[in-house]
Amino acid sequence: MNCSDRRLVQMNTDLAAHYLDEVRRQFRGYKRLGEGAISQLNDEELFATIDPESNSVAILVKHLSGNMRSRFTDFLTTDGEKPNRNRDQEFEITPDTSRAEVMRWWEEGWERVFTTIAALKPDDVLRTVTVRGEPHTVLQAINRQLAHYSAHVAQIIFLAKHLRSSEWKTLSIPRGKSQEFSAMSRKFDRGLPRTDEKKMSS
Repeated sequence: MNCSDRRLVQMNTDLAAHYLDEVRRQFRGYKRLGEGAISQLNDEELFATIDPESNSVAILVKHLSGNMRSRFTDFLTTDGEKPNRNRDQEFEITPDTSRAEVMRWWEEGWERVFTTIAALKPDDVLRTVTVRGEPHTVLQAINRQLAHYSAHVAQIIFLAKHLRSSEWKTLSIPRGKSQEFSAMSRKFDRGLPRTDEKKMSS
C-alpha cells in the first residue's frame, strides 16, 4: 500500500470514528430533550391523549423502547426487525401501567442504543445489516433510527407543551429571548442540550 492509499484509509477511518461520535452525541441530545419534556408532565398528563387517534407520551415511549430493543439487539448479526417483536402491542397501554414502568421502558431502550453504538468500530460503519430484510450499511441503519427517534421525541415535546400550556418550560430559546441566546449557549452542544458524558451511560 502506497502513502496515498494509507492516507485515504486513515481519512476514511477518521471520518467513520467522527460519525460514530456524532451519532452518540445526537442520540444523547434527543434523550435529554425527551426527558426535559416528560419531567414536566404529571402522571395524568403522561397517559393523556388529545384525540381518539393520537398517542399519549406513555405510548410513544413504549413504542420507542420496543423499536430500540428490536433494532439494536445483536445489531450487526441479526435483522433489525426481531421475530419476537409485537409492534402493535407497543401502542397499547393497560390501566395499571405506572409512570415507573414507562420510565423503565425509556431507560432500557436508550441503554440498548448506547451500549450497541459504543461497541461499534470505525470499520463497522460500512458493514451491511438488514432491517425487515432490506440491506443497509451500518451508517444507513443508524441514520434511519436517528430520524425515527428524533421524530418521536418531537412528538413528545409537542404533546408535553400542549398539555402544560402556560406552565411549559421551554427546552430551547424562549420567545423574545433570541438575543440572549449567546449568554446561555454553554448549555447547548451544536444545537442539542449538553449532557454530562460521565452520567450518560444509558
